[in-house]
Amino acid sequence: MRKVLIYFLSFMTLLGSQCQQSLVSGQSPSAAMARQVFDQHAQYKEASITHRRFKHRDLVPLLEKLRQNPLFQVQVAGKSVEKRDIYLIKAGTGKTKVMLWSQMHGDESTATMALLDIFNFLQASDELNPIREEILKNNTLYFVPMLNPDGAEKFIRRNALDIDLNRDALRLQSPEAKLLKSLRDSIQPDFGFNLHDQSRLYTVGSTAKPATISFLAPAYNHAQSVNEVRERAMRTIVGMNESIQQFIPGQVAKYSDEHEPRAFGDNIQKWGTSLILIESGGYHGDPEKQYIRQLNFASILSALQLIGTEEYTRYDVKEYFKIPENQRNLFDVVLRKVLYRDKGRDTLLDVGIIRNEISANTPQNFYHRSTVEEIGDMSVFTGYEELNAEGLYLVPGKVYEEPLANAGELTPERTHQLLSAGYTTVKLQQLPVGYNPVELPLNVVEPSGRVNHALALDRGANFTLQTPEGQVRYAIVNGFIYDLSKEKPALFHGLVL
Repeated sequence: MRKVLIYFLSFMTLLGSQCQQSLVSGQSPSAAMARQVFDQHAQYKEASITHRRFKHRDLVPLLEKLRQNPLFQVQVAGKSVEKRDIYLIKAGTGKTKVMLWSQMHGDESTATMALLDIFNFLQASDELNPIREEILKNNTLYFVPMLNPDGAEKFIRRNALDIDLNRDALRLQSPEAKLLKSLRDSIQPDFGFNLHDQSRLYTVGSTAKPATISFLAPAYNHAQSVNEVRERAMRTIVGMNESIQQFIPGQVAKYSDEHEPRAFGDNIQKWGTSLILIESGGYHGDPEKQYIRQLNFASILSALQLIGTEEYTRYDVKEYFKIPENQRNLFDVVLRKVLYRDKGRDTLLDVGIIRNEISANTPQNFYHRSTVEEIGDMSVFTGYEELNAEGLYLVPGKVYEEPLANAGELTPERTHQLLSAGYTTVKLQQLPVGYNPVELPLNVVEPSGRVNHALALDRGANFTLQTPEGQVRYAIVNGFIYDLSKEKPALFHGLVL
């Protein structure tokens, strides 16, 4: 009796706190709850996973450990093409069945991290007990973290058969797709969550703000009809949008409603499960998506409360269509109003640069290879990093022709001296073997190598920005900006060309 009383008092205290917060801020209970779990995310964050490119072998011990807690039912539901185990985790006893799966695409891992944090949250015991107990009482949850472990191993989109799992909902040629379909058919979930990452280069509509989170209630036909099943997903998304806007105001978008007949989301909606797609995009200063991980954590938990309490029914479907659609308007770097002298004339240009990730055996498991992807008037585009180069000339980087003995000669002082003289590439007698690209302060090439750094689309971004008198103000090496009046930036490296 004492335990019941303690629980009741705790629940009433938390409920009163939520209600008071909602009254003061005008928030809904789910938005107030999202704020609470968001603020306390650090307590539940899985400490062993701190970067995006973790592997199946990193995940398995964490899932196996859940077997020790009677809250969870853990089973190996199937195997990938390369025979890696795919897990199904069950929790809760409620009447509403919710199925969530992540990393259908192997290089889209943000939500997998968030699911691990949710597992930690669900098994914790603290002042948020009423929240977790309400979720588990109202819902029965089925989680499939890392549906595509073979793709995750190489950090690529497709599986080991080079099949895009999200285009295999009809033919079911991959074992992972067959598994997802069989789980959907056997569980018959009321709600489904298809958890993805999207390009960091999307914006919210035509604004300059990154589409950090994008939602979608996929259309089940080309007419984009709205039946009761899809409507439930739309209403829930409106509530989730309300909750998440408090953390990233103006940075929530809607993915395109265009029907894709081969996709799982569209078909699961058609098969009778209210399907919600969450796409994790980009956020300034969050290359490993740890803040976006926190947003996923809070967003998913708020959705589970909306669903379990049926609070989603109070939201208007019309608000779903008011969420701006994401658009591809972002670049990693934009140089504004730079002059380029070519063919005897000066041209005023903007230059857009993309930093592509190349998988490699480095501490980060990748390095950047940057390319110029836009030249001209970029006034309708924006960049995560922008530089007003008005009054400066873009001059192609030079190659230092006298070969150096090895990369050890590229001391910080020598590097700064070379950059100040307009060089972005040096020749080395001995190229690094088993090198770590992120440690190279300049591009390097063998003594007989030939490099063209002239400005052109789809070519590397290696040039200097100079005053009309020829003084180098900025060096751009492999798409990274170095203000020569300041310390070398932390994110900066050249390449072996």
